[in-house]
Amino acid sequence: MNVNKIRWALWTAVTVLCFVAISACQRSGEVRRPAPETAPPWALTLAAPIDHLDVVAREPMIVEHADGTLFVSGYGAAFMSGKRRDEATLWKSRDGGTTWARVNVGTVADGAAGNSDIDLAVARDGTLYFATLVFDEKAMEGKQISVGVSKDVGATWKWTLLSKTRFDDRPWVKVAPDGTAHVIWNDGAGVCHAVSQDGGRIWTERARIHPLGGSSHLAMGPNGEVAVRVVPQSAAGSKYDEGVDLIAVSTDGGMTWRKQEAPGYREWNPDWFPVPRWVEPLAWDDRGALYSFWTNLKGVWLARSVDQGATWTTWQLNESPEVAYYPYLVARGKGELAATWFSGWTKTWKAHVARIDVGEGGAPPRMVESQPFIPDSWRQNRAWPKDPQAPDPAGEYLAVLFLQDGGLVVVSPVQNMREKRFGFSLWKAEERRGEPKRAK
Repeated sequence: MNVNKIRWALWTAVTVLCFVAISACQRSGEVRRPAPETAPPWALTLAAPIDHLDVVAREPMIVEHADGTLFVSGYGAAFMSGKRRDEATLWKSRDGGTTWARVNVGTVADGAAGNSDIDLAVARDGTLYFATLVFDEKAMEGKQISVGVSKDVGATWKWTLLSKTRFDDRPWVKVAPDGTAHVIWNDGAGVCHAVSQDGGRIWTERARIHPLGGSSHLAMGPNGEVAVRVVPQSAAGSKYDEGVDLIAVSTDGGMTWRKQEAPGYREWNPDWFPVPRWVEPLAWDDRGALYSFWTNLKGVWLARSVDQGATWTTWQLNESPEVAYYPYLVARGKGELAATWFSGWTKTWKAHVARIDVGEGGAPPRMVESQPFIPDSWRQNRAWPKDPQAPDPAGEYLAVLFLQDGGLVVVSPVQNMREKRFGFSLWKAEERRGEPKRAK
């Protein structure tokens, strides 16, 4: 054999062996090398609820005073007690929701009348507003709207009767940055509107926002913009105005209104089928973007307008395998949102809470949802009281609130006839940042 050929063969063999050895070393090194660090996922966790047991508090609302005091209101005590006292119920907590005490808001003789839909709001100067509805259970219709005002963190109250009209229904109250307070409601003949510019001493009823439809929600913007959600149903569901599905926006304190069709599709029906609807929430963030949040048979949806409701960008946040209904929404900062809704029926019934971040431009929002939870609210069959209790939302939304310290809380009703538990639960959500799921 040629010597050169032998040397070439030996050199080739050594080279191959070295290459294999080096490759093996590299692979071995890669196995031992620690995995690259990854950011933890964005997570939202609910702590065990803090239950406050007292009287029934259906559809509870929650606000935070400037000094950190939490206030929760709810309704139903008069109906459940059978005593027919239409006095509004309110609680407060000075320790972040650990303990609660009933607030004396006055008596019916003082004007503190309310046994149904309620709302709360706090002005920047600490003035607390409490809007109430009196509902005639026998006639199944509302009959009175009132608003209470406290300037000393709930110690004393001044009450004003805003309306005493047949079919009065669903009041909401919000306060503009300049201190102007707005209350809306409906009476089967459109959406009514009253304002106070002196801290709740004098109220003036203005022209109706719309001659048809119901007062589904009210939201206040960072520069005094007012947004009102008008829907077909009004007068406790006894009136239905086909085709009324709009958002009215005012930039002059409610003197004039620009109205646009609401973004998205909804299965409206006077029989609340197939998707129960009542509150269609709106929210403004601190940069002046307006948000609409809703559900339909395809899932959960969010829309944003950066031109005061003139045009909208819409995203589907998720697809719900069960019917999703009764949404609620709040906003703060630059596109920071928190939302709640219910889904399912009977054995599949549950409540949901989510955090949503919406950036600039048209990028899809990012959303993280906690594990679903089941409020302790049930409906008993009056004809067959021994039958199992059925799940009951005990209202048409779950109130959620961003706290001043950055926390997030949800309040749900406690209504359990069988165990004689009545009141409300406070759920605290812990948020851990990371990479969340993006909407479509």
